Amino acid sequence: MLFIQFFLDIFKLAFKTLTERKTRATLTIIGIAIGPLALVMISSVIDGYGDYIINQIEGLGQNAIVLFPESGTKFSDSDLNLIRSLPGVKRVEPFYSIQAQVRVGTQTKIVFVYAIPIDIVFESIRGLEILEGYTPSESDYLKAVVGYKIAFDDNGNRVYDLGDVITLTYMKTAGGKTEIRRASVSIAAILKEFGGAFILSPDTTIFLPLSAGQRVLGLNEWSGIFILAEKSEYVPMLVKQLQQIYGNSASAISFQSIANIASSIIGAMNFISFAASLSAFAVAIAGVAATMITSVIERTREIGVLKALGFTDFQVLVMILMESIVMSLIGGAIGISLGVIGAHALASRGFEIRAAAEAIMVVKAAPKIRIYTIAKTLGLTILVGIGGGILPAYRAAKIPPAVALRYE
Repeated sequence: MLFIQFFLDIFKLAFKTLTERKTRATLTIIGIAIGPLALVMISSVIDGYGDYIINQIEGLGQNAIVLFPESGTKFSDSDLNLIRSLPGVKRVEPFYSIQAQVRVGTQTKIVFVYAIPIDIVFESIRGLEILEGYTPSESDYLKAVVGYKIAFDDNGNRVYDLGDVITLTYMKTAGGKTEIRRASVSIAAILKEFGGAFILSPDTTIFLPLSAGQRVLGLNEWSGIFILAEKSEYVPMLVKQLQQIYGNSASAISFQSIANIASSIIGAMNFISFAASLSAFAVAIAGVAATMITSVIERTREIGVLKALGFTDFQVLVMILMESIVMSLIGGAIGISLGVIGAHALASRGFEIRAAAEAIMVVKAAPKIRIYTIAKTLGLTILVGIGGGILPAYRAAKIPPAVALRYE
């Protein structure tokens, strides 16, 4: 009980001492606050956007694999049969794909067009739903399912209704020549807004029946093969098998592996931000040390009086050290609070992803304020106080009372 009372008294004394040296203490606290502010703000924004990106990628199909041919490779029905024979495969379908331009109100937007059995798209993409209309059958090759941001402009105003004709403008290469082609399809269904996604954004995508690849788009070769695994656990095994079968003639890509890569990149970004923030903490240690050395010099006679009255070296050390810890706690609290506010302000701006000059996707995600981040930041801040104050506190504790009392 006496020990707790001693620390409470020392804490009150340290706080009172700081209020007597307001300017110096304030400047030191500001220096301390910079580290926590930077660490909390940057880490929270990275964690928030990281989770958003990974969730979006995983939402495109945890059990989906896409097989793309390399140059000179052409897929055929024999490839479909081979892949369907692999254990763990649920469904295999070819697809055609192009990038095209469409008019959406006064804008020209870059969209992705996929000719694929449309039901497999809904089977693989979690949360994808039709807002209105119906899914066209394979024989309705002139019918399309369009993304929300194609039927509606950026302000939410409707541009296309069901049954409207939409014109696709795209480039087609054949025989070493590239030509501009146009194709018109009517809208059979409009998708609900999916939200920003990476690699494949349903909001800016047009889905056509597989037969439209040849009959409407004029494509003669499949762009790839879409594979659904029975379970997401089978995906790594299937990717490995496909790589062994096709070698350099095809590339097997799964959204699951892309999510893992994204997670690794986010982890590296967090480490870099943490390392950069440590420099601010190191500067804060130097600032605290300078402030506390000056404080010890100014209070040498006071320390001598206290030791003459019976204060032990340990009590003097704790008294001086408590001042630096109190400054660190105040600086940490201010820095963490400003970091949380700054994280929300920074995240609210979002960032833009450009596929072309006309195609802009603004991604916004709320920062992720984690208890672990706050605790880690607070712990580092306390270490700043201890690291910056320990040497001055030790020197103060070793001052002989007789020398301190004679000090002017």
